[in-house]
Amino acid sequence: MKRFLIIVPDGSMLFEAAGIADILMQANRLHADETQQPRYRVSIATTQPHQVIHGQSGLNLLADFRLPELDPREPWDTIMITGRGTNEEEGTAVVDWLRLAAPHADRVASICGGAMLLAETGLLDCRRATTHWRLLETMQSRFPMVKVESGPLYIQDGPIWTSGGVSSGFDLTLALVEEDYGFTLARDVAQDLVMYLRRPGGQLQFSRYHLQQAESIGPVSELQSWILENLTADLSVEKLAERVAMSPRNFTRVFTRETGVPPARYVAEARLAAARHRLEQTCETLESVAAATGFGNSINLRRIFERQLHLTPGEYRQRFHCRKMA
Repeated sequence: MKRFLIIVPDGSMLFEAAGIADILMQANRLHADETQQPRYRVSIATTQPHQVIHGQSGLNLLADFRLPELDPREPWDTIMITGRGTNEEEGTAVVDWLRLAAPHADRVASICGGAMLLAETGLLDCRRATTHWRLLETMQSRFPMVKVESGPLYIQDGPIWTSGGVSSGFDLTLALVEEDYGFTLARDVAQDLVMYLRRPGGQLQFSRYHLQQAESIGPVSELQSWILENLTADLSVEKLAERVAMSPRNFTRVFTRETGVPPARYVAEARLAAARHRLEQTCETLESVAAATGFGNSINLRRIFERQLHLTPGEYRQRFHCRKMA
């Protein structure tokens, strides 16, 4: 039997913890052995002075334990933190407890912003890790020793597991079941709950496309607007520098300073964002989408989608198109 502790911060999305517990309980129901020994014993802990966890939705969850009541030296097979909490004091309490508890646990996992707390403990130093796409840059800047990766739904690096936002914790939990008890049980749980054991199109969390804007109004911000309106133009660094009367070298330095990204990357992201929008909102052919967004042809469009999103343009449209296509 595997002992599984889920630490749930106050004000979090409760379906994360509830869904993870349900996945583990389904493993118990499907494959109870002859002695009726469950595969998992799941406990939920809160940092609050009471055992009621208040969810973001207004619903509440009753915890089994208050975290200070648990001896951090007690052995656990898995300790999982499902978020980082709504205040610094709560986060600090979790970090302090985890520092003491981690050496006695077989593995430690995080969901969404919980990776920020793992990083504070030092458990992620020199390890690969991920978190919700909104927090990736913050995590990398605050914790430079962590090898932050964007994209994957979850990452295992030794005994430490981290996952992206919200429902990616379910993918991670199925992977834990597979590691503990094998493929067949994990597959049966996934099929019974009508889930993917491994999502199609590669494991990837999709961030909303958001282009960095210049911090102040001026030539760079005006150029950014012009780029978005002229994606099919020659947007090489040399041509863009010429438009703002700068040398390519100085232009690259100024553009990167004001937007946070080099001009070539901004152009690539702008074209990709425009292509994603057209695939979501229109019935245009792939050739038309490619032509209108500066990729030239569908071959180039497919190449960039597969490299950046691990999906073909057609697969992206199938997964994210508007139900009532324009």
